[in-house]
Amino acid sequence: MSSAFETLRIRPWRASDIGPIAAIERQAYPFPWPEGVLLDCFEAGHHGWVAGERGGRVAAYAIVQPIIDEAHLLNICTAPDWQGQGVGRGMLRWVMSACRELGMQRMLLEVRASNLPALHLYRSEGFTEDGVRKGYYPASGGREDAILMSRFLNA
Repeated sequence: MSSAFETLRIRPWRASDIGPIAAIERQAYPFPWPEGVLLDCFEAGHHGWVAGERGGRVAAYAIVQPIIDEAHLLNICTAPDWQGQGVGRGMLRWVMSACRELGMQRMLLEVRASNLPALHLYRSEGFTEDGVRKGYYPASGGREDAILMSRFLNA
């Protein structure tokens, strides 16, 4: 893990994290999740974690929907000013470990076909491509495909 990631404290998300997470969404993505969707995930009991600085500012977060013994990684994001420092990789590894400890055997996710840095990260962490969801994401030119990926968490 990176030294930048090691400077962060990870804790389960709280309702008060929804606003700061939504702010990172707006900074990091052209089509961010609205606060209402984040709140729905929180109220549904999905697992969520934030990595924050000692001052309390959120640097990264992840949201996982448990499905029996599988973890559906719904969202993972690093604040733009923390990107490129290994924080995303550290957060992904931490979340995989946490899900393994919760008894989950496999992690699933969707990623934009155009998100080459994320695709590289997932492949380098042992995820394999399982298929494509055509037109899954909104995009400036209409819709964009999602690449479906997964990996076993005991590997």
